[in-house]
Amino acid sequence: MERKYWVPALERAQDVLQLIAEQPSKLRLMDLSGATGINKSTMFSLLHTMETLNWVIREKGDTYVLGSFFGVIGNAYFSGMSLVKLFEEKAARSVERLGETFQLARLEKGELVYLAKKEAPTPVRLISEPGMRMLAYATAMGKVLLSALEDAQVLALYEEGSYQAFTPNTVRSGEELLEQLRMVRKQGYAMDQEEIVLGFYCFAMPIADRNGNWIAAVSCSMPIHQWIQKQDLAREEIQILAHALSATVPL
Repeated sequence: MERKYWVPALERAQDVLQLIAEQPSKLRLMDLSGATGINKSTMFSLLHTMETLNWVIREKGDTYVLGSFFGVIGNAYFSGMSLVKLFEEKAARSVERLGETFQLARLEKGELVYLAKKEAPTPVRLISEPGMRMLAYATAMGKVLLSALEDAQVLALYEEGSYQAFTPNTVRSGEELLEQLRMVRKQGYAMDQEEIVLGFYCFAMPIADRNGNWIAAVSCSMPIHQWIQKQDLAREEIQILAHALSATVPL
């Protein structure tokens, strides 16, 4: 493995966490120091920092267990994986009925991150693939998820004057973006009308967890001539899919 940019402190922290995970409530500072070869003063600093961050908890007998931080991270990881699996299962029906491609994505700061795609057997392929990132303001799914933020939070994500125009229809300013987001909030859905690629429309709706938080979005994309013919069915299928994922997504 390339170690040019390796951070030894992170490796030491991982070794300590691994030991605590394997033997909860059994190891003290001296035990961890002896098992890892990390000197006592460095181990003290590591444990103190991790305790402050809720990575570990020091018990009454000065032994350690993993902290609540890893419960939160673990839940987020497995929830994300479950959501992808659920999408792949439930989107198959929508693809079969509509004959177009469906996608799943989440928002990370100002970017849309594609999580999964269920393709229709058509000669036209979308350029987006799982793992790809796209500026959220230029996409239907991105605008849906941005609409859940406060206006000030949205404006802070993009520097005014730096909006990238993928096509003549792409949002050009914060003011224009906020105007579109107000409409999205009112309608409950968003559209990309040739804003990423000329000749293509995209329709998107949000996925909510059981607390009502919008955690991801689903969309279907197609050439304009297909949208003219299929838009009613497309809206129906996206609504069904978004509702099905929202109702079953784990906490």
